[in-house]
Amino acid sequence: MRSFLSLLLLTSISFSCEAVTRIACIGASITYGATLENRKQNSFPGQLQRLLGKSYEVANYGVSGCTLLNNGDLPYHKTREYQLALNYKPDIVFIDLGGNDSKLINRIHLNDYARDYHALIKSFAELESRPRIILLLPVVSFVTDTTGIWDPVIVKSIIPQIQQVAYEENLEVLDMHSLLIDRPELMPDKIHPNAEGSEIMAQRLYEQVVIKRDQTYDCFSRITQSKKISSFYGYACADFSVDGRLCKVVKPKWTAKDHPWIWRARFWGHEPQTDIALLERGFHLVYCDVAELFGNNTAIAVWNNLYRDLRKAGLAKKAVMEGMSRGGVYVFNWAVVNPGKVACVYVDNPVLDLKSWPGGLGKVPPAKEELKQLMDDYQLTNIEQLRQFKGSPVDKVHEIVKGKYPVLILCADADEAVPPEENTLLFEQRMRELRGNITVIHKPGFKHHPHSLPNPALIVDFILRSTGLNSN
Repeated sequence: MRSFLSLLLLTSISFSCEAVTRIACIGASITYGATLENRKQNSFPGQLQRLLGKSYEVANYGVSGCTLLNNGDLPYHKTREYQLALNYKPDIVFIDLGGNDSKLINRIHLNDYARDYHALIKSFAELESRPRIILLLPVVSFVTDTTGIWDPVIVKSIIPQIQQVAYEENLEVLDMHSLLIDRPELMPDKIHPNAEGSEIMAQRLYEQVVIKRDQTYDCFSRITQSKKISSFYGYACADFSVDGRLCKVVKPKWTAKDHPWIWRARFWGHEPQTDIALLERGFHLVYCDVAELFGNNTAIAVWNNLYRDLRKAGLAKKAVMEGMSRGGVYVFNWAVVNPGKVACVYVDNPVLDLKSWPGGLGKVPPAKEELKQLMDDYQLTNIEQLRQFKGSPVDKVHEIVKGKYPVLILCADADEAVPPEENTLLFEQRMRELRGNITVIHKPGFKHHPHSLPNPALIVDFILRSTGLNSN
């Protein structure tokens, strides 16, 4: 009996002494929870606490109206909350500052923004708790008064500076700007999220806190080619060559389990929302310039060689394939030859029949320069041979279905350059006839541009499900 009581007592002591992870949320009115009823519970720090549970302690150090700028109209570093946050000795710090810095009164100091951000980061990084510091891009503003919190300043000036600071400090940065960009109804005063909007923010932070991270893997050290390193939206990007072709690998701040990656086929850096969202979640981003080979055997051979090198460098066996416009041809033609190396395919207003574009054998006139290149790439000598050409994804649906990887297509229904009925809709019909795994998201009224979605959540969720990373 005494042994049992002793064990019970020891268990109770052990449980009560269990370490609690301390999280400090630094920010302005959105962090504070301005305009919310019961702000302590409904602000995003309050809702983050509810999601994380008793093993975490989330402290809200938001101050309405404050700026990151030391010369702003209400500098955060002069507030009482700043000192309290330092004294808290947090294990994790979320910094959400920048919206108020976009006000007209503060814009004259924006050249100091990066310098002041580095100083704020340093003050937390030097704490004995050595916290994990995560920078948040400012939430979207729907205000039209150019003297207030104005989104063009946030997008064109403040966000790039935060991303550059994140690159230089090698810190995580989360794109909170896109989270509510398509949900203005969740921001009644056009600046502050309501409880539902704050819940979306809290959920994103929760995912970042609890996700399993591999902090030891370094892809760059395993790439044997000579590399040039630069910044890609706050992430380190290595440029190198394979078979004389430019290649790029962007590495995340830490790597998700199994080292997943997304392979961008074409148009590097165009509408990068999905790529950035996956980098945040521990994916690598890969690119190999095989323009303009239109997915022929030479292009496939170059990609095969890059794939071999990336596997030796430790990336996952199966890649997420991403193709915009003509990139759809590259993606599917490689996937047909390498079905066991594909986790899923995401294509966006894709060219799926080269006879339609650039061939000009359908609704739109031929693209003369690209058509000439296509004819050369496939050794076609006349239009009649092009009519008989069977090298497009629409001609390979049987092989694609046999690969058993899921396919997502984002389709602009009013696409004037790549007619959907000759590409996406035809491809979808053939896929469904063979019971292929395909999802099509339609964009009614949209033309070929812009690609992607302002908020890439639907695309990202598809990719996370397809790679088995949608749950922690």
